[in-house]
Amino acid sequence: MSADELTTEDREFLRRPLYGFLSVAAGPRPPQPRPVWFDVADDGTVQLFTGPDTAKMRRLQEDSRASLVVAAPVGERERWVSVAGPVTVESDGAHDLAARLAARYWDLEDAGRAADLAEILAQDQVRLVIRPQKVSRYSM
Repeated sequence: MSADELTTEDREFLRRPLYGFLSVAAGPRPPQPRPVWFDVADDGTVQLFTGPDTAKMRRLQEDSRASLVVAAPVGERERWVSVAGPVTVESDGAHDLAARLAARYWDLEDAGRAADLAEILAQDQVRLVIRPQKVSRYSM
């Protein structure tokens, strides 16, 4: 596998309900990573959703590069995967992605979590798609 592709092992790891830390390039300002939910599509892109008026959207308008780092939780062997590349903003599919990720990260049988998801789905959302140009990994 080349350095710009996710391996089968990477994809399996990234399909777990782990938090990713998204950093948007934002030109000369230092990145400010934020924890996010994410999904790896069959084509190797990484997708997440956000509101159209968020700080990450403003930064992406200045510089469309971003990276996502995902690490294994405490108690597991050390492992991480980093994906970096250009981001496109898609107006379709964000609510479907949010619902799919909520089912992965939350117990939607819980009325409070179901209400949280309903609140997310009631808001405008966009889908961010990272097209990996560089993939780095570490595993013990």
